[in-house]
Amino acid sequence: MARTTPHQHVHIRRTLTGGEPLYRRVAAELLGELRTGTVPPGERLPGERRLAEHFGVSRETVRQALQLLRREGLVATDRRGSHAALPGAPAGVPTSAGFPLGARQAGRGTVARATVAWEVPPPGHAEHLGLAPGRPTLVHRYWSASPGGREQRTAVTSFSAVALAEVEELARYRDRADGTGAAELLRCYDWMRRAGLSLHHRDTITRIEGTPSVRVTRQVHDQHARPLELTDLVIDAQQDALVYEFMVPAAV
Repeated sequence: MARTTPHQHVHIRRTLTGGEPLYRRVAAELLGELRTGTVPPGERLPGERRLAEHFGVSRETVRQALQLLRREGLVATDRRGSHAALPGAPAGVPTSAGFPLGARQAGRGTVARATVAWEVPPPGHAEHLGLAPGRPTLVHRYWSASPGGREQRTAVTSFSAVALAEVEELARYRDRADGTGAAELLRCYDWMRRAGLSLHHRDTITRIEGTPSVRVTRQVHDQHARPLELTDLVIDAQQDALVYEFMVPAAV
């Protein structure tokens, strides 16, 4: 959400007048911007000061507008700040594949959990990511089981120093990455793209000898060939047939 110019401030102040409370007008303006994809669903909104400058009003007016949108379920607030909570993705906003590799869609009987920790990555990850031996980084762990436990998936992702330096949303996890709290990094690849990174995915699938399971290793680089993350996914299917399914969104 770009900061407005002085000329725009004058225009907004002139149009946000009349019998309707000013905070309701600001709420309507902000909602319109959210619906057009200025801030994608789930992403953090700018702070009250920046919103006040953007709309040319006081911070108290912005605070009242946000409270109105919260009551209507259109904005959610947690310890990370306020977030757009509109259902679905706005038209025209591309959505990358979900994170982590192998993550399931929520459904009846499906169990899943995810955590992040600041720790030394698994063997082999540090070398690929250009990390010095023994140097900690952000490590994401994901586990899921299908109904009845017929198929289990375990994914471990390590992020590079480049990813943490370039992607603000990832860097914010460092101070609370204790390996116990739930972690929602579903939009990780969208965060990377919004940070100006073009993503190159390379997935390698190998059969684990003597078992019906497979290992999928994903390496992600940016447009400068800098490593961003490495994910090891193990699918324990307990059956002979294994299906690796993914979806590429249509262009809009």
